[in-house]
Order: sequence, then C-alpha cells, then structure tokens
Amino acid sequence: MGRLHDLFDQQGQSPWLDNLRRDWISNGELQGWLDLGVRGLTSNPSIFAKAMMESDDYDAELEELVQAGASIDDAYWQLVVGDIAGAMALLRPIYDGSGGEDGYVSVEVSPTLANDTEGTIAAGRDLDDRIEGPNLYIKVPATVEGIPAIQTLISQGTSVNVTLIFSLSRYADVMEAYIAGLEALPEDTDLSQISSVASFFISRVDVEVDRRLDEIGTEQALALRGKAAVANGVLAYEMAMNTFAGERWDALVARGARIQRPLWASTSTKNPTYPDTLYVDTLIGPDTVNTLPDKTILAFDDHGTVARTIDADVDGAKAIVAELAELGIDLEEVAVKLENEGVASFAKAFEDVLQTLATRAEDFTS
Repeated sequence: MGRLHDLFDQQGQSPWLDNLRRDWISNGELQGWLDLGVRGLTSNPSIFAKAMMESDDYDAELEELVQAGASIDDAYWQLVVGDIAGAMALLRPIYDGSGGEDGYVSVEVSPTLANDTEGTIAAGRDLDDRIEGPNLYIKVPATVEGIPAIQTLISQGTSVNVTLIFSLSRYADVMEAYIAGLEALPEDTDLSQISSVASFFISRVDVEVDRRLDEIGTEQALALRGKAAVANGVLAYEMAMNTFAGERWDALVARGARIQRPLWASTSTKNPTYPDTLYVDTLIGPDTVNTLPDKTILAFDDHGTVARTIDADVDGAKAIVAELAELGIDLEEVAVKLENEGVASFAKAFEDVLQTLATRAEDFTS
C-alpha cells in the first residue's frame, strides 16, 4: 500500500503531516494525504501564518467576524479553530480505528505565552473547551515555564503535544511532567482517555552544530557534520524507553495510561547535500511519531527505507555526542539557543499574521 503504510504496519511508527491549509479540508487534499498513510496532523503559528498570508480562503469569514465586531486577535483564533475542527473531523476515523492512538490534530497556544505558565494553562484550557472532540492535542512549548503548565494540563485531563524540545535534560523534565500529571488524577480516572506526544526537534540541531563544526574546521570536526541531530534523537528514544518502564509507570499502565510517544519534528533536510529522507530513515522505531512536511512525505513514499533504525547503534550515538563534547560543542547549550530562536520565530510569525489580518480588515471597513 506504500511506504507510509509500511512504516506503521511493519515498524510501529506513525507518520503525521506537518501542515494544514483551509482549502485542503474542502477540496480533498487532506483526505489524499490520509489515504497515502498519514495518521495525524500538526500545526504551528508559522503554518497558519503561511496559510493565511498567502491565501484569500479566509477573507470571507474574516470579513464577517470583523463586521460583527471581533478583534483581530479573536478573529485569528476563530479562523484557527475552524481549520482545526475541520481537520479533526477528517481524522476522527483514524482516531476511532486506532483506539485513540492516532488521528490527532495539534493546535498551539499563542507563542507570546511561552514564558507564562498561568497564561499557557488558561489558553490551553480555553482551546480545549472551544474545540470539541477527543482527537485534539493542545501544543505547549517545553520552556522552563511551559513544563509546569504541561503537568497541570495533563492533571486536568487535557491531551498535550509538547513542542520545541531540543535537549535531553529538558526532555527528562517533559516526561516527568507527563507522568506526574497522570499521577495527580483521581484513582478512578480512565487514563486511556489522555494522550501525549513529545516533539523532539531534529534538523535544526544539525544546522547549528554543523555551523560550529565548520568553524572548527578540523578533519575530525568535519567528519561529524550531519550526525548530531540523529544521535540526539537516538538517545532521546533510549531515555523514553527507560522512563516508560518499571514499577512507577506500570502502576499507571494498570489504570490505562498510554506512553508519551517521542515525536520527531523538524524532519525536513535543511542541507541540500544530505539525503532528503535522512531524518526519517534514521529514526524509525516502535512507539514513535514522525511529523513530516509535504515534500518529505512524498520523498519518503517514493524512495525511503522502511527498517528499524532508532536503536540499531545506541553506542555509536553516544560516541558522537562524546566526540562533539571533546571539540567543545555542548548540545545542552546548543539546545538553549535553538529553543530561544524557536520561540522567537513562532512569535514573529504570529505577529506577522495578525498584522496581515489587520490590514485586510481595514479594507473591509473602509
């Protein structure tokens, strides 16, 4: 049936689509991706900014909202909620057919709240209340302030997609927040109704580490180009498998708890000299998700390799991280930089789309 179907059927990895446009919901494009083997969908402020700024598909509803007195901020969220609800309806059969494992659609809280714990909790609850359906993920960044918000939302029964994870230490905090959130729920709670994924970012790590390796310029350094991101992901998977095991986790499984699956994000290849399926082929394994841009999905479906690779060489991944450290490259420090850049990038996209909508609104009222 195709490599995306094989990825799930043979290796237990769920391919998701990292994109959404309003016209895809109505013209059959999104259904086409699902037929190809896509099992979930993620969105972010940059995706919505691109969709709204490059299309007039939202103008009619925007005009109605503005004429009714809605603020630009409220209008934006109404447009987003409409797209998310439409996508959720299309993915609901996958959710039902998988027993709640897949079929999710993710919507991110405002990026302006990345450093606001209480604001994130309130925004997450609001979106969860506004969008009906069990196959919704509230997306929350794994900032220092986001971690307690994640734990609180889980403890309130909200399913969460934790985003912008770059470091192993922060990933440990994310998994602890999920487990502690589940433990805080009443004993009679059916934990199978709560789900979470942890979005560990991949390609951006190589972009930054490769830049530093190029600056060092030695033969040893240049030989490590394109290896840091996958090694980071391999070690993250090892951490997840070790964390979701043992007595503490088994007690939650007895109450229906689902593993918080690692989700590989930012998996398009930024360096054109690298294979276009690099960050798919090398991170395949059970209990994982890979959310892919359109072009990467098509590339993998055409010539990707379906084989378990995520734990094929854990020692090799550890050796790569050790070599990087010897060269003075600290992946934890790299992660801080990338997290700050990620938050800033999403905030900029959010500001840009609000400005675009405001300009269009002026045309409707002039």
